[in-house]
Amino acid sequence: MIRIYNRKTGKYDIEKVAGEKYIKWTYESPLGKSLLELFIKRKLFSKIYGFYCNTKFSKRKIKSFINSFSIDMSKCADSINTYKSFNDFFIRKLLPEARPFDKNSNTLISPGDGRLLAYTNISMENLVQVKNIHYSLAELLEDNALAKEYEGGTCLVLRLCPTDYHRFHFIDNGVPLENHFIKGNYYSVNPTALERVAKLYCQNKREWSIFKSENFGDIIHVEVGATCVGSIIQSYCPNKKVSKGDEKGYFKFGGSTTILFFKPNTVDIDEDIIIQSSLGFETAVQMGEKIGVKCPSTN
Repeated sequence: MIRIYNRKTGKYDIEKVAGEKYIKWTYESPLGKSLLELFIKRKLFSKIYGFYCNTKFSKRKIKSFINSFSIDMSKCADSINTYKSFNDFFIRKLLPEARPFDKNSNTLISPGDGRLLAYTNISMENLVQVKNIHYSLAELLEDNALAKEYEGGTCLVLRLCPTDYHRFHFIDNGVPLENHFIKGNYYSVNPTALERVAKLYCQNKREWSIFKSENFGDIIHVEVGATCVGSIIQSYCPNKKVSKGDEKGYFKFGGSTTILFFKPNTVDIDEDIIIQSSLGFETAVQMGEKIGVKCPSTN
C-alpha cells in the first residue's frame, strides 16, 4: 500500500497502482525475481511491449484504462476516438487551461504530474533512493566533476505512474543544452522496486542535460526510463531559448521518473513537501503547480 500526501486535503491518499499484482510478484517472489533478472529488466522485453502499444490492436485497452483509473478526458486536447494506439493515448496532450502555472519568475513550478520527493543540502555520494538505500550523483551522471558542483544543493525526484500525464516541461525561461544518453536496464520505478534494487536509478537507462535557467541557476534534468517505457522523447532543440512551461519531452508507455538537481542557495522548496519527504511520503503534484521559490541570493 502506497500512501501519497494530498496538499489540498492535508491527508494521505492510497495510490491505485497499475499492474500492482504483477509488480509485487516480479519483485517479491523467487520465480518473479529470476525472470526479472533474466528477461524483464532487459531492453528486449520493454521493446516488445512498446511495439504492441504502438499497434492499432492496443486501442482496446484505452477505455478500460480510463475507467479503471478515473482519468478525466475533459482535460485532454483530443477525444478518445482520435487515438490510434494505446501509446498514442498514453502520451496525450492536455488543454492549456488544464495545467495553469504561475508566471512569476520567483516561483518554482513542478515540471510534470507525479509524486514528489525533495531533499536539501544533498551529499553527492549519498543521495536517497528510499530509506536506507542510497546512490551517487557522479554515478548517475557518469560525470564526477559536474556532480561536485551540486554538493549541498537540492534534489527533486518526480515519480510518474502509468496513469499520469506523461509529458514534462521546463520550469523557467532559459537555454537547455545538449542531451546525454546512458544505456541501462529497465527496472520498474515503483516503490516496491526501489526498496529492493540497489542504485536503481544508476542501473536504469537514463538521459540528462543541463538547463541554464534565468532564475534558478544551472539545473540538471535527468529522465529515467523504466519497465515497458518504449522511449524517452526529447521535444526541445538544444541551445535554443525556451519559455517557462514549454514542453521538454515525454515518456512513452510505462512508469518513469524525472530528477532535478539545483546548486546550493538557488531554491527554497515549500515546507509541506520538505516535511513529507523527511517522513518518507511523496507529495502529489501537477505540472505547473508551485513547489518552491527562488532564493533571495540567486542571481
